[in-house]
Amino acid sequence: MGKLGGFLEIERAGIPYRDPGERAQDYKEFVVRRSDEELAEQGARCMDCGVPFCHNGCPLGNLIPDWNDLVYRGRWQDAIRQLHATNNFPEFTGRLCPAPCEAACVLEIRENDSVTIKQIEQSIVDRAWKEGWIRPLPPKRETGYAAAVVGSGPAGMAAAQQLRRSGHTVTLFERDEAAGGLVRFGVPDFKIEKTVVERRVQQLIHEGVEVRCGVDVGIDLTVEELRESFDAVVLATGSRVPRDLPVPGRELAGVHFAMDYLYSRNRWVASEAGPRPMVGAPDPSGLSAAGKNVVVIGGGDTGADCVGNSIREGALEVVQLELLPEPPASRPDDRTPWPLWPNKFRLSYAMDEAKTLERGEQDFSVTTTSLSGAEGRVTTLHAARAAAAPPFKPVENSNFEIETDLVLLAMGFLQPEQELIDGIGCEKDGRGNIKAGTYETSSEGVFAAGDARRGQSLIVWAINEGRQCARMVDRYLGSLPSRHARPLTRAVRTGNVEPADEGPEGPPRQVPPGLGPDPAPAREF
Repeated sequence: MGKLGGFLEIERAGIPYRDPGERAQDYKEFVVRRSDEELAEQGARCMDCGVPFCHNGCPLGNLIPDWNDLVYRGRWQDAIRQLHATNNFPEFTGRLCPAPCEAACVLEIRENDSVTIKQIEQSIVDRAWKEGWIRPLPPKRETGYAAAVVGSGPAGMAAAQQLRRSGHTVTLFERDEAAGGLVRFGVPDFKIEKTVVERRVQQLIHEGVEVRCGVDVGIDLTVEELRESFDAVVLATGSRVPRDLPVPGRELAGVHFAMDYLYSRNRWVASEAGPRPMVGAPDPSGLSAAGKNVVVIGGGDTGADCVGNSIREGALEVVQLELLPEPPASRPDDRTPWPLWPNKFRLSYAMDEAKTLERGEQDFSVTTTSLSGAEGRVTTLHAARAAAAPPFKPVENSNFEIETDLVLLAMGFLQPEQELIDGIGCEKDGRGNIKAGTYETSSEGVFAAGDARRGQSLIVWAINEGRQCARMVDRYLGSLPSRHARPLTRAVRTGNVEPADEGPEGPPRQVPPGLGPDPAPAREF
């Protein structure tokens, strides 16, 4: 596997980024692709491990040593086949996954020396798209069963694709104006350009999945109509109830949840550069960081994305606050030994940009005690140093203030929204997630996958959940006595049915193989 002794001869070359000061001026992806020759060298570092711990580190069980070796040998088309064997959307994970596989790599026993799995994964799939190797795979037979998938994030998209490829009629419902979930609306374009998401959505459509955007299941389509029209239902609605900040002054104008801000920014970028949504989009204006002093509460990826967007908008200064103490500079073996994910400090791409431009700072062990303002708008955040252990109470005589015009709450998510779950009658666990141990809920024929089932988690877990849930749905559908899908009881507006498709037979279920040209690249602005 790889080059014999390659890990002794070839040094690790990490993922290269564009210059922080330069990339903060636009919304293009900031990761730079290495040449095929460099990637082959990095693939050559992969050892023929007796036990490849990277498999265990990856929730998808990706066949990492296999495609590392194939890249080393220049067999790129075989590499994408191996990659797709376990992962429906490797271009998503190659851009957005934190790479627990690299933390579990045997070479990571010597810290910071793992194989650069993530950049090899992304390069394989990006080349496959460029070469035209990724085509629609419609089923060879139709089962006659109909399944609905509610929520078009990575879990919903993966479940829909797997079910369709098994021959079932699949309808993917999304309440927003375009499919992709938080990958589309929560993650900025400079981490994943939305043409990357849209071409996968188009692949689903070309395989025969009916994508219906702008449909809020439970409101636009009632639960009764949903159950009557489909043999099985998959709930993949994500974990979208944000953690709030219960302090005096929370009601002041200028205090917003992070996702409200990120949705607004992503919609603005889409209006400027595309791709076009399937149905009408809300006005993206109104929530802006331009010319403001911004405080982001929360030190995770969502908080970093708020920082990155604020800097690009022209914020005067951005301060990112974290409740927990600053992690150590290197892996603490007594707490998170290899092959566990190491709890150590990582400077985010966004704070790197903010510090390079001298417009941002990050602080740890900070708890917000209150907010105050003038004329109904926030002007000051009152904080104190937090104790090092739960419940992280304020340290006596450590109070300080931060002037601010905009406060963004990026403190994670608590649970999925409850209305649809309660409407269907699904049993829930103690945290408000859908209780579905083997993906099937307490309601007959209703399944759950992704964050709605397991709570807030990684994109690799979402895709894995969608795939595994689809297996259980397929098994359930195969046990039903009838193979006659029931028609939808009434028309619901849909995103991928244009007026030209109207007629006695409706839109085509399948199209000739091929996706056509890739979506036009985003314009500079």
